[in-house]
Amino acid sequence: MAKRSRRPAEGRMSLRREIATQKPKRTFRVYCEGERTEPDYLEALRKEPIVHDIASVDIQIADDPQGAVPFTLVSAAVDFKSRSSEEAAEIDEVWCLFDVECPNSHPNLQEAVDLAEKMGIRLAISNPCFELWLTLHFEDHTDCLTTDEAVELRSSHDGSSDKSVDGPTYMPRRKKAHRRARYLDGMHQRKGNAFPDDNPSSGMFRFLEAVQGHE
Repeated sequence: MAKRSRRPAEGRMSLRREIATQKPKRTFRVYCEGERTEPDYLEALRKEPIVHDIASVDIQIADDPQGAVPFTLVSAAVDFKSRSSEEAAEIDEVWCLFDVECPNSHPNLQEAVDLAEKMGIRLAISNPCFELWLTLHFEDHTDCLTTDEAVELRSSHDGSSDKSVDGPTYMPRRKKAHRRARYLDGMHQRKGNAFPDDNPSSGMFRFLEAVQGHE
C-alpha cells in the first residue's frame, strides 16, 4: 500500500516561512547623559514600529551625579566594547550621545572624539546641545547658538519648562529634523567649519539613519 505523505498544517508552514525569512535585529548600545532629555527621546524612538521591528536599542545613562562629560561617556563605551563577554559580542554598534556646550565647552572634547574614532565608537554630537536637535524638529536654524539660547528656542516650540521630551510631539517630526541636521552638516563642510567650530549642528541624523536602516 502506497505511503501517504503528511502535509503540515497551513499555519505551521506560514510560521516556518516567517521564521526562515525574518532578519535578525541590529543591536545598539547607546551611552548618554543622565538628564531626562536624551533618554526620553531615545525611549520614544525605540518604540516606533520602524525602529522596533529592525533594531534593539539598549540605553545606558550616565550615573555621575555631577553630570558625565564626553570623555567619561566615551571611556565607559570603550570599556564595554573591550570586554570579551557574550553581551559585548552581541552588540553591533556602540554609540555615545553628547553635547559641546557654549560658550563654555566641555573639557577634553577632542580627546573624546579621538578615542571614539580609535576604538570604533560612533558619535552623535550636538553643538551646542541636544536642544538644537529638538528645535530642528520644528524649524530650520543656521545661526550660532549658546546652550541657553537653544534651550529657550526649544521651549518656545513645545512649551516644555523642564528636561522631559514628549514622544508623540517629536516622533512624527523626526524626518524634518533629519533633513535639517543633514543640511547643517553639509553647510559646515562647504564653509570648512570643523568640529568643534560647527555650531549649530547635530550628528543625531546619523544615529537616526543607523537605527531606522535608512533616512
